[in-house]
Amino acid sequence: MPILGAHMSIAGGYHKAVRAAHAAGCDCVQLFTKNNNQWRAKELTDKDRAAFTAALTELGITHPISHNSYLINLGSPDDELWRKSIDAMVIELQRAEALGIVSVVAHPGAFTTSSEEAGVARIAAGLDEVHRQTPQAVSRVLLETTAGQGSNLGWRFEQLAAILDAVADPDRLGVCFDTCHVFAAGYAMETDKEYAATIRALDKAFGYKKIAAFHLNDSLKPFGSRKDRHAAIGSGEMGLEPFRHLLNDRRFKQVPMYLETPKGEEDGVDLDVVNLTTLRSLVG
Repeated sequence: MPILGAHMSIAGGYHKAVRAAHAAGCDCVQLFTKNNNQWRAKELTDKDRAAFTAALTELGITHPISHNSYLINLGSPDDELWRKSIDAMVIELQRAEALGIVSVVAHPGAFTTSSEEAGVARIAAGLDEVHRQTPQAVSRVLLETTAGQGSNLGWRFEQLAAILDAVADPDRLGVCFDTCHVFAAGYAMETDKEYAATIRALDKAFGYKKIAAFHLNDSLKPFGSRKDRHAAIGSGEMGLEPFRHLLNDRRFKQVPMYLETPKGEEDGVDLDVVNLTTLRSLVG
């Protein structure tokens, strides 16, 4: 079976995210290590770390990963924001290290008032500086595929490849494949032939083995819209077939997959439970 989980809230403590994941029937969990809409971060305590690690062990939740702050933009041409983003990314890696989290998912960045080429170079230089400041870190950054909204980079596989080619130490980077984003970016996955063509394009760009995590989300917006709006599995524009192909692709059997779908309940049942049940029904 695929390794399936979801993004969970850390309200009340990091261990709460693990317990919520277990309650929903997850195998793995994603979380923020700080408020994702603030630059400042509350200090991590030994108690935080111990409770988080103990919950993972006790409940058998594996592959914990984190997502970085949405404020970070390593592609910014603005020097002040760029440096602030580097400092914040260093902290994200340090917090992940402290919690025993091996991967930090990050949107590559937006070039805003510059150009795609300048944005790629800026992101690569920013990542090199982050790596320079964290030489012993085991945790690595996973560049997430994006929908391509505005000037966000990473919506074409070739853009991710360009960043990986430009950094000094590409072995310290991986890729997180977001289904909604890839669909919104214009990569078809509904038929066997379309799915095969999309994975072939990805493999040609940077190699499918670079994928270290998946975000499983349907899309509220149509194919090729370049709009980032997540929907419950099978209730958006994608339908179930792309997920069926992905979940039965043996190449990704050991790669953890995390829901980032809307939270809530349906007929009194937690939506994460509903989505996980739907996904597991597609296997085999």
